[in-house]
Amino acid sequence: MIRLARTGARKQPQYRVVVIEKERARNGRSVEVVGTYNPRGAAAHIDLKRDRIHYWVSKGAKMSDRVSKLFAKPVPEPASAGPAA
Repeated sequence: MIRLARTGARKQPQYRVVVIEKERARNGRSVEVVGTYNPRGAAAHIDLKRDRIHYWVSKGAKMSDRVSKLFAKPVPEPASAGPAA
């Protein structure tokens, strides 16, 4: 299963997107960390290894509802340096 594992201090949540066996605890030993999610701040920061998520889904892993919503968001374009003057 691909789901979120909470990290961070009290009232300051940050999450890791992990591949983990369904029966394990929320913050139990994961198979692989495939991304991070920080919901705090003006704009939430999402960093996903999309190729690894596609790999695990092809092997039969199911995404949790929240991870599937995060995965469906468009990938932000990298900021360009602009034209050289």
